[in-house]
Amino acid sequence: MQSLNLVLLWHMHQPDYRNYKTGEFALPWVYLHAIKDYTDMAYHLESHPRIKAVVNFVPVLLDQLEDYVEQFALGQMRDPLLRFLATADLGQVSASDRQHVFDSCFSSNHATMMQPYPAYQRLYDLHEMLRGRGEAELTYLSGQYLADLLVWYHLAWTGESVRRGNEVVARLMAQGGSFSHEDRIELFNLIGELIRGLIPRYRKLAESGQIELSTTPHYHPLSPLLIDFYSASDSLPDITLPMEGIYPGGRSRITFHVTSAIESHVRRFGIKPVGIWPAEGAVSSPLLEILAEHNCQWSASGESVLVNSLRKSYPDKPLPERNHYLYHPYRVQGKTDGMTCFFRDDKLSDMIGFEYSKWFGRDAAEHLVHSLEEIGHQAPVGESQVVSIILDGENAWEYYPYNGYYFLNDFYEILENHPAICATTYRDYVASSAHIDAAVLPVLTAGSWVYGTFSTWIGDHDKNHAWDLLCAAKHSYDRVMQSERLMDEEKVAASRQLASCESSDWFWWFGDYNPPDVVESFDKLFRDNLANLYSLLKLPIPTEVLKPISQGSGHPESGGTMRRATLE
Repeated sequence: MQSLNLVLLWHMHQPDYRNYKTGEFALPWVYLHAIKDYTDMAYHLESHPRIKAVVNFVPVLLDQLEDYVEQFALGQMRDPLLRFLATADLGQVSASDRQHVFDSCFSSNHATMMQPYPAYQRLYDLHEMLRGRGEAELTYLSGQYLADLLVWYHLAWTGESVRRGNEVVARLMAQGGSFSHEDRIELFNLIGELIRGLIPRYRKLAESGQIELSTTPHYHPLSPLLIDFYSASDSLPDITLPMEGIYPGGRSRITFHVTSAIESHVRRFGIKPVGIWPAEGAVSSPLLEILAEHNCQWSASGESVLVNSLRKSYPDKPLPERNHYLYHPYRVQGKTDGMTCFFRDDKLSDMIGFEYSKWFGRDAAEHLVHSLEEIGHQAPVGESQVVSIILDGENAWEYYPYNGYYFLNDFYEILENHPAICATTYRDYVASSAHIDAAVLPVLTAGSWVYGTFSTWIGDHDKNHAWDLLCAAKHSYDRVMQSERLMDEEKVAASRQLASCESSDWFWWFGDYNPPDVVESFDKLFRDNLANLYSLLKLPIPTEVLKPISQGSGHPESGGTMRRATLE
């Protein structure tokens, strides 16, 4: 086979779960993924120093990690579950707090994060037995039960690398139950240590040259839609759009998110990012122009976006075989000079995201490497190809045995010793003297890594209604910011709150195909953000903002946190 360049891009992202009025965290996913996935992903890279990769951190995730670091430093926890874990007498907590613990601590993937631990499974079985006799029966569950449940929930969420290397976790798992307050404080302190060490660990990996750190517009906005709702029609001409055809001032808002992301990256990692992974791999020509204006050297999207773009660029030509168009870089024609675009292999990325979790780790790793070898064998003679595998760096591993430990360890180990597959980064590939000339893409069809469209975020009644509410809030924001009503610090707070309202995540979850409990949570989070924005603008909260937007009823794959790239 011919030599093959491989770029692995692990995208690390969680939306902003903080209520800016109270400072409380509504959901615990930032710190839970921190002690499990972000910790394990750093460990695997540290254990395989010859593996290169791109790690993409969304700034709003880093903001929240630093928020947790501050909470631990001050001893003032604004996350309910962490507060409960450290509470001395759990027998005295309120009925609503007890229910919060129950609702939270049984919400993980049972097959991989509960059933392997008999003591944790017994806690669940006892809860279900009593609940089956009536909710009132749950009052018989003691403070000791809550203590054991909180400990096991957090033990199940610790990374495999932590379980194998930390004495506290090993001892608590062997103990099995009857956890004391001292036990819980030891676990609590370990969580603080793991979170505090994360950003320094990744910075050290970047400084060694092993990884490239990239960024995303600060609050993870669906950038092409904020610039122009009609970009959704590029891939879906008959899509129904919100009542207002354009988000007011959208281009300037994306410029804000990009500028803020670059500033965040420099502050945390001491260097400007070379490339930007747009939220959801969502691209359009106007967005790429903005990135080019900020000296972005590379960006990336999904394979379906490239396919749609090639068909529109060359309508009279049949689409060639994948090996002849997918595995090399592109330059988009227009005002994007100096920027290189890459497109991920959707099939291989989805195999990691959705299929390999069902395989033995070694078999999955060998199959992935064999698939890469096949690409190398089929490469056009004399062409140096680059394969992009891009996916979430946190959500898939919950569905793997041992948090994907064996798959990742074996995959990296095989790659380290492979004579023809070179794991690299986009920065190094673009800078390399071996870098071939990029092909020109005359037309870029706007789209995302999900289906090559924006249908996950816009187009149905609920999603469009959410956009209408956001547009109305933005008009109010513009009027107030142009007035003399707010002091400078109040304007800064309002701007930050608006940025959180612009996150793509709220629109992702609207829709009846999503789980009802998750839709309810994110619906409330979005409307709380809007309500807080109106309060910061010193305006009354519209009644429409107080009404639920969406109601889920589905059971999507992986709980809906990830979606396959195609509908096939």
